[in-house]
Amino acid sequence: MTESADRDANRGLRARFDEVYGQYQQLRSGLDELQARLAELRVTERSDDGQVTATVGARGQLISVEMAPSVFQSRDAQALSRKTTRTIQKATEAAMAATQKLVAGYLPADSGSMDFVRTGDFGALLSRADAVMGHGGERRD
Repeated sequence: MTESADRDANRGLRARFDEVYGQYQQLRSGLDELQARLAELRVTERSDDGQVTATVGARGQLISVEMAPSVFQSRDAQALSRKTTRTIQKATEAAMAATQKLVAGYLPADSGSMDFVRTGDFGALLSRADAVMGHGGERRD
C-alpha cells in the first residue's frame, strides 16, 4: 500500500513539475520576444513648437536629435538648450512608460522584476531576491 501511495505522490509531483516546466518554457520564449521588441523600441517626441525632435530607445538612451532650420533664427543658445533638454526628457519619460507597458505583458504583475521596472528601485529588487533565497537581507561575506 505504501508503494501505491508513493507512486501516486510521484505522479502528482511529476505532473506539477511538467506544469511548472511548461510555464518556464513559455516565459523563456516570451522573454526572448520581449528582448527583441525592447531592442527595436523607439520613441520620438517633439518640442511644443515642433522645432526640436528627439528619439530615444527603450532605456531612454538618446538615438537622435533633429532641429528645424528655423530654430537657429533666434540665436538664443540657452533657450535652444532648454528646449532640447525638455524634449529629450519628454521622450525619455514616454520611453519608460512604453517599456513598462511592454514588459507588463510578459512578467507577472507581482514579480520583483516588474516592481523594479515600475519603480527603478534596485535595492527593493535585491531585498526581494534575498527574501526568496532565505537570506532575509543579511550580509553574506
